[in-house]
Amino acid sequence: MTKKRILSGMRPTGKLHLGNLHGALENWVRLQEHGDYDCFYFVADWHALTSDYASTEEIRANSIEMVIDWLSAGLDPERSTLFVQSSILLHAELFLLLSMITPLAWLERNPTYKEMKAELAQKDLSTFGFLGYPVLQAADIILYKAYGVPVGVDQLPHVELTREIARRFNFLYREIFPVPEPLLTEIPKLLGIDGRKMSKSYENSIYLSDRGDALKRKVMAMFTDPQRQRKKDPGRPELCNVFTFHQLYTPPEEWEAIAADCRSAAIGCIQCKGRLAERIAQRMAPVHERQEYFRSHPEWVREIIEDGNSRALRVASTTMAEVRDAVRIGF
Repeated sequence: MTKKRILSGMRPTGKLHLGNLHGALENWVRLQEHGDYDCFYFVADWHALTSDYASTEEIRANSIEMVIDWLSAGLDPERSTLFVQSSILLHAELFLLLSMITPLAWLERNPTYKEMKAELAQKDLSTFGFLGYPVLQAADIILYKAYGVPVGVDQLPHVELTREIARRFNFLYREIFPVPEPLLTEIPKLLGIDGRKMSKSYENSIYLSDRGDALKRKVMAMFTDPQRQRKKDPGRPELCNVFTFHQLYTPPEEWEAIAADCRSAAIGCIQCKGRLAERIAQRMAPVHERQEYFRSHPEWVREIIEDGNSRALRVASTTMAEVRDAVRIGF
């Protein structure tokens, strides 16, 4: 039986943080381990240009580091195809063809378009690339005839636009592309150490590579229940970001006891944070060991990427041959 293909990607805009790990990367590993899926995961370096076109000096280094983090978190290049978007130029060809048939109104109604422009107001994002990135995203997905795209609820509009574009192409020419399904993933709400959304741009992230004193300093700086000013004040763990992390990194019987002690003021925030730092360090130790291993063998990482590029290119070339024939271009 043919496996169903899964496709997803990440932009190489900086170090991966724990929000990336729990929000996406762990789910990628689960899909890989499922056994019934043909998993394709790519470095979306062209997508990095949509908001950072004026600062490209770190994209290559970030791409390598990101693949190292993927491997360290458990992605297996024998069971998942790991590749770089810009190495497969057919993404750009399909993007061009899809842009010819995508109504402008579909892009302008994209709910995240205005949100991202407002969030990144310090950057000039009045570009065709930024407006049209959902079309490139659609090309990324349907080029590999993906059955499913793992996303959070906030990304559903992007997948729905991809579905509309696939349907439109199939209607105008002939049915080539399956209409991809969104595979909803439950993303834990992990805030940064300052209580805002964990983000590289806010400089409030705990990175996968943080360890030792650096990790402990960040954990000890985390915001807690704002109404708990003194140790003797009873806390509200359900409103505390530190407790949210405990639920991910601490055994259930231990975090349940921490919750009870917090509510009765039997434990202070400093002690609670110290225990969390220890638990994160324990859980991340195998990841850190694998990071050191792959960083000491950069040639192996490049071989993994090159092999993934070759596998991706074979699939993409087959699809584009069908597309060109359907559109009746080329000889």
